[in-house]
Amino acid sequence: MIGCLRGQLAEKQPPHLVVDVNGVGYEVEVPMTTLYRLPSVGEALTLHTHLVVREDAQLLYGFYEKRERELFRELIRLNGVGPKLALALMSGLEIDELVRCVQAQDTSTLVKIPGVGKKTAERLLVELKDRFKAWETMPAIATLVVEPRAAAAVTSAENDAVSALISLGFKPQEASRAVAAVREDGLSSEEMIRRALKGMV
Repeated sequence: MIGCLRGQLAEKQPPHLVVDVNGVGYEVEVPMTTLYRLPSVGEALTLHTHLVVREDAQLLYGFYEKRERELFRELIRLNGVGPKLALALMSGLEIDELVRCVQAQDTSTLVKIPGVGKKTAERLLVELKDRFKAWETMPAIATLVVEPRAAAAVTSAENDAVSALISLGFKPQEASRAVAAVREDGLSSEEMIRRALKGMV
C-alpha cells in the first residue's frame, strides 16, 4: 500500500495530478477539496494516498489531509459506493458539510451530487449516521481561502474546469453552463471549479 507521496507537483489537470517523486511520476486522482489547496506546478507537496487495486488497473487517490483520506475510506466501505462516487461526494461537500448533512438527514443536498439519486441518498444517510458519530468531535477543516491565480490562458482554464466537472459525473451542458456562470478574467481553473460546484450544490 502506498500511504504517502512527498515530491514535486509535475502536472495538474483537474482532477488528475502527476507527482514527481525522485524522478518517478505518480498519477493521482484527488477530490476538489484537495485540488483547491495545492501549490503551483513545480513546487513541493505531500499527499496522503489510498491505493485501489482492480483486475484491470491500479488507481492512486490523494488527499491533502489524513482526515480526508479517512473519510474516503469510510465512504468506499459503504455498499454501492465506489471511488468515483466517493470523490464526487467529497468534491461537492467539504467534510464538515457532509457531517452536518448526515446529522440532519438532509437528502435534498445529497441528491444534487452527480450519481446520487433519492434512494441512494437515503441509504447513505442511514449507513453514515453511526459511522459519523466519531467525526463530530474531530477538529474542523480550516476555512479554505483560495487566492485566484492568473491562468496562462483563460480558455484553457475554462476547459480544465469543464473537464473536471464532467469527470465528476456532471453532464457536459451542465458543466459548461456552471463554468460560464462564474467565469471572470484571471480566475484559475481551481477557483472556477470551486465556484461552479458551490453554485450547483
